[in-house]
Amino acid sequence: MKQLTKAEEEIMHILWQLQKANVKAIIDELPEPKPAYNTVSTIVRILESKGFVDYEKEGKGHLYYPLVQKQEYSNQSLHSLVDNYFQGSFKSMVSFFVKKNDINLKELESVLKDINKQED
Repeated sequence: MKQLTKAEEEIMHILWQLQKANVKAIIDELPEPKPAYNTVSTIVRILESKGFVDYEKEGKGHLYYPLVQKQEYSNQSLHSLVDNYFQGSFKSMVSFFVKKNDINLKELESVLKDINKQED
């Protein structure tokens, strides 16, 4: 699966939230300052060419919808992060966050309890 640019990812988050939307509806969800219609339209067409979205005709326009689910992309992105920055080791990634104080021991224990519940 291809990686998305920051702008593409922002559009995908909106499509994951709305499920189906035309370009105007996507723009309405974007923060100020709003990008130009043509800019968003171009990004959506790039997402289509990458296989992330498809569309159905609606009058003279298109309703776009995600082909790749958020969970699927999140999993792929996380694995890519671990592979590229932590030599494929989730242990190294967790260790990094603990050492940088981004997660305290109480939070880590909570995560481990959640993982153990899922394994049962």
